[in-house]
Amino acid sequence: MPPIKEITHISLDQPLTYVLDNGIKIYLINTGQHEACKIEFHFATGRTDEHKRLVAKSTLRLIKDGTRQYNSSQLAEKIDFYGAALNLNAQLDASSIVLTALNKHLENLIPILAEIIWDPIFPQSELEVYKKNNQERLKLELIKNDVIAYRKFTELIFGENHPYGYNSFPETYDQIFREDILKHHLERFGTSNCTIFISGKIADSEIKLINKYFGQNKKIVKLQSLIYNGEINFSPQKLNIITEDTVQTSIKLGIKCFNRSHSDYYGMFVLNTIIGGYFGSRLMLNIREDKGYTYNIYSSLDTMKYDGYFYISTDTSHDLVEKTKAEIYKEIKKLQEKPIDAEEQSMVKNYLLGNFLTMIDGPYNTIDVVKTFISEDLEISHFNQLIEYIKTFNVADIQALANKYLNKSQLWEITVGGKNKK
Repeated sequence: MPPIKEITHISLDQPLTYVLDNGIKIYLINTGQHEACKIEFHFATGRTDEHKRLVAKSTLRLIKDGTRQYNSSQLAEKIDFYGAALNLNAQLDASSIVLTALNKHLENLIPILAEIIWDPIFPQSELEVYKKNNQERLKLELIKNDVIAYRKFTELIFGENHPYGYNSFPETYDQIFREDILKHHLERFGTSNCTIFISGKIADSEIKLINKYFGQNKKIVKLQSLIYNGEINFSPQKLNIITEDTVQTSIKLGIKCFNRSHSDYYGMFVLNTIIGGYFGSRLMLNIREDKGYTYNIYSSLDTMKYDGYFYISTDTSHDLVEKTKAEIYKEIKKLQEKPIDAEEQSMVKNYLLGNFLTMIDGPYNTIDVVKTFISEDLEISHFNQLIEYIKTFNVADIQALANKYLNKSQLWEITVGGKNKK
């Protein structure tokens, strides 16, 4: 067995930066060993500036389904012919088109990608198929208790009309028309809100190729954030939704929090890990390993560009719901009343540092970390600051945060289930 060594140093490779002729900025992690790369075109547009519900997601999903030269099948065949992959990532705050390919094929792929991004036609036939498929998928999702609980939780903490809080339904897709998609693409996909993230083994010739197809036109778009910047003062509720013919009840407990720029983010990041953020967490050891009330229980600290939330989630049998909730609150109370000991502090520190090593293992992973901070208007130095906090965090600070944010009266409590399956 190799010796166990403490992680003492974690270094995030600083990206190289380029600016295309039209002002688009490129962040590059050029540390690959193979002639392959990942190129992500990141547009700062999502739910937070759409003029109609679901139009941001729908525009991105349909962007590769036809251009003036090629239909969806022809585009798919061309990308497949060169052994490449084209992925679309629709987030609440952003829309990304990601190409993964061998460098030797970029000369053929980049022109196709430029046409997809700048000149899609959004065929009506593809829109109809998209709407029908998503309606059917959503109908299946909406019978799952954990999905219902999550949707209701985000709706309640943000508000049903908030970009982070609204929920879509099958009939919502009926309200999306081709004109909406065209409008969103015209007004939201521009050079002024585009950033390119590249990772892998890249030569100057490839940067010049990208500049040729993406750096010559200039399209300024004006985004209008729909985020309400004031405090959202909703009183926490305890809501029980009864569903029939279900085996288990889903439980969601949590609070609206903040984004990564908040002064308490680092501490809450550690607190989340302690209570439910990894397999050795307190909730897992107590409620799964000791009590056997559930197969899985976890907590999550989710952040977006403008906001965030913390929640605890699990599924358990209907007759164990109250006992499970009691144990969750018991673990919270322990955190509030007694600082964690040195052994647990060391365990959490080593787990997180090891996890961060995995996060920056290789150029593809590293560029994702860089993108996280750049897209949220944060300095990359925040990564190193978080690492240093984890190495030296004060247990009294974690206890204070548990008392500040996790009081029972502050937590939203959603349960979905209640009737045994026949």
